[in-house]
Amino acid sequence: MSESSSPSLSSPSLSSESLPVVLVPGLSCSARLYAEQIPVLWRFGPVTVADHTRDDTIAAIARRILSVAPPRFALAGLSMGGYIAFEIVRQAPERVVKLALLDTAAGPETPQQTEVRLKRIEMTTAGRFAEAQAQLYPLMVHHDRHEDADLKHAVALMGEETGPDVFIRQQGAIMGRADSRPTLATIKCPTLVVVGDADQLTPPAAAQEIAAGISGARLVVIPQSGHLSTMERPDAVNAALVAWMKG
Repeated sequence: MSESSSPSLSSPSLSSESLPVVLVPGLSCSARLYAEQIPVLWRFGPVTVADHTRDDTIAAIARRILSVAPPRFALAGLSMGGYIAFEIVRQAPERVVKLALLDTAAGPETPQQTEVRLKRIEMTTAGRFAEAQAQLYPLMVHHDRHEDADLKHAVALMGEETGPDVFIRQQGAIMGRADSRPTLATIKCPTLVVVGDADQLTPPAAAQEIAAGISGARLVVIPQSGHLSTMERPDAVNAALVAWMKG
């Protein structure tokens, strides 16, 4: 089911049983990506922002996250975090109680995407990491936010917090990711799919493909948002996440 507006954000009814939440950031993103979501999700249980910086394949990143994750948890990932979330579900489906896939895609890397990534890796290797990041920013946010100084600064800070070595490592992991489309039908946990209506990197059609492939998945389209929906439209994303956790 697709929705162009999100439900109102209300306080969850807390029970004696909590559900831990694991959040997986995207490419060159730090915990700052989820700064507005952590306080909201914390009311349901302990929240962890996963470390996705130390390995050079999606499978290895997923194994590392699972090695320190709670026995059972709700899992949310944005962009690259979504690619990792798909792999976590493949490796340990019995541990993922709920799944949220934000601004991501199930399909594999295309040759055109790889060509662009290799150019940005080359720039970064040559000491032009800041330039590579600056090129990405307009693609990551809604066109109305291109000159948003606060958002631009926050995105730049995430790049500084992760750094050029991680950028190169993560780009390689993304290029080698598996095609998750054949395993969509095997996902049985309650699933939320979120996408910004103006997401250029993983557009609404990619989200629609995911939602169509997972039985019972709920699709929420965030108005006036690009790829970084958690930062651009946190209230709308939070409302969708609260409904997901309460469902």
